Amino acid sequence: MAQILAPSTQWQMRITKSSPNASPITSNMWSSILVKQNKKVAPISSTKFRVMAIKSDNSTINRLEGLLNLDVTPFTDKIIAEYIWIGGTGIDVRSKSRTIAKPVEHPSELPKWNYDGSSTGQAPGEDSEVILYPQAIFRDPFRGGNNILVICDSYTPAGEPIPTNKRHRAAEIFSNPKVIAEVPWYGIEQEYTLLQTNVKWPLGWPVGGYPGPQGPYYCSAGADKSFGRDISDAHYKACLYAGINISGTNGEVMPGQWEYQVGPSVGIEAGDHIWASRYILERITEQAGVVLTLDPKPIEGDWNGAGCHTNYSTKSMREDGGFEVIKKAILNLSLRHKDHISAYGEGNERRLTGKHETANINTFSWGVANRGCSIRVGRDTEKNGKGYLEDRRPASNMDPYVVTSLLAETTLLWEPTLEAEALAAQKLALKV
Repeated sequence: MAQILAPSTQWQMRITKSSPNASPITSNMWSSILVKQNKKVAPISSTKFRVMAIKSDNSTINRLEGLLNLDVTPFTDKIIAEYIWIGGTGIDVRSKSRTIAKPVEHPSELPKWNYDGSSTGQAPGEDSEVILYPQAIFRDPFRGGNNILVICDSYTPAGEPIPTNKRHRAAEIFSNPKVIAEVPWYGIEQEYTLLQTNVKWPLGWPVGGYPGPQGPYYCSAGADKSFGRDISDAHYKACLYAGINISGTNGEVMPGQWEYQVGPSVGIEAGDHIWASRYILERITEQAGVVLTLDPKPIEGDWNGAGCHTNYSTKSMREDGGFEVIKKAILNLSLRHKDHISAYGEGNERRLTGKHETANINTFSWGVANRGCSIRVGRDTEKNGKGYLEDRRPASNMDPYVVTSLLAETTLLWEPTLEAEALAAQKLALKV
């Protein structure tokens, strides 16, 4: 992410009524990737993918699409709310739907719900009920109309957050007066990889083989270099429709890999928007018949991994003299390097090797414009004496609630001893 700009006013998570001209994602949107060969299904190739059924004027799928596109608004005030939560692995998204009597503008208007936690690895079978608390709402790009997506977190019937509920602790940190006063901004760069279904090999790669070396694929165009653009573009528009603060997208260094950026976001909003955007991406790849992976190193060898670089700034960092505040934050981050690494995503050791634009997982480092460091500071930040820092350590499968709140805690609430601070400053050549 090139720079952190002012955050949108949407961060309060309120929903406005959808435009009457807006339409949900349907299979019509996939016309550019639909394969037609005399109405016969073409075999899966390394460079193309298809929707699961061929569309024809009188086909069952065409009649089904008509029902999916029904606008029920003239006939009922009821809406469909898709309740979304994080499953037992800490990275899987689950969801189910319920009817709500009328359109809503705020999650407080929605009822709590429950699910079977024994089926998601979050509760024992003999006491399996887990309660969903609605926390943020977004417009539903799949159903359209006044229908919504609802980001929830999970609690026991007694009201205690379950272990996989990382949002609860993040909300506590972001509600601390010291954190609120510093208005923490985040810009998160979510990388992901698209895989061919069945073979689980990157999109655009010969099955069981390899493409040419990295170099031509980053931000590229062309059928021999760019694989999955329709998915990236569909996701981009769907996020804008939903009210997610998505700020850009691009093809990544490894073929079949993409990135999108969310932010600037304030506080807990960053995690809500990333999880909503991940859910939408899962649904789009489901429709396209492509597998999404957030594995930080999906292909071993001389290929880039997938990260989730997190750009971060506070009010003091953005004001005059902010570079000194940034350096103090870097000092604190260096002293808690192991704590951050342990919370920055499973399998991250396969990615943070010191190669492919990463720092070594065991060594903390920082630098100006250096993508091989743990923390990168931009040239403009150095020049202007204020700005933001980029934490390049988080893996693509990190939990954004954990990463964003840990950055705020380490830089705003945690205080090292004077001895540790002096030693770290000397080691990092920091003058604070």
